[in-house]
Amino acid sequence: MTLVGRTRERAVETLSLDSPDTRNALSAPLVAALADALADCAKDPGVRAVVLTHTGGTFCAGADLRDPPQPDALVGLLRQIVELPKPVVARVTGHVRAGGLGLLAACDIAAASAGATFAFTEVRIGVAPAVISLPVLPRADPRAVARYYLTGERFGPAEAVRLGLLTASGDEVDDVLAPVLDGLRRSSPEALAATKRLLTARVLETFDRDAADLTALSARLFSAPEAREGMTAFLERRDAAWVV
Repeated sequence: MTLVGRTRERAVETLSLDSPDTRNALSAPLVAALADALADCAKDPGVRAVVLTHTGGTFCAGADLRDPPQPDALVGLLRQIVELPKPVVARVTGHVRAGGLGLLAACDIAAASAGATFAFTEVRIGVAPAVISLPVLPRADPRAVARYYLTGERFGPAEAVRLGLLTASGDEVDDVLAPVLDGLRRSSPEALAATKRLLTARVLETFDRDAADLTALSARLFSAPEAREGMTAFLERRDAAWVV
């Protein structure tokens, strides 16, 4: 089963999360497949930039509660996107939840169509957006994002741009990305790599400083009684016991 589709056009490799039956949730196999695809792109001189997109109506629903990746595997994937020596561009035409926002924040440029929606839903199942904070908090306005971390509310692409989670949005995401991809194709590969290192230095400092603590926090919360109740309630499509 192919979990990550791959196409190439004029030196831009498009990686498509391709598990629409699970809303492209981050299962252990999907995380491994995406990591392998990114590793191939990193060493391929024919790839100038990477577009990360999706099949189906959801970019990524967050962690797969039935087959979640280990927290350190998710940390590794997010760091791999940040460290990739080629720009990574997120192309979103659907919904993004929880861990999917970590993928979005790890990318260098992110664009979405007008119908996209976003939510940090972790608190509603009894956990916290711990690991994904590694790329999210250095790139988003912490004060602005606090509301959505704490409430799990949905918000649209204009708000995601205001928060710093998206670069741009528009009615047609491909129209938004056309000048971006043209610019990347016109840019020197070595200059792109050097410029990306400048842009990601602060994000990588956060990984170096906080990854171990946030990985431990994520593991502890996911094994706690409230998380078990929250995940069970989610899978059973009911309110968790704490909802008032």
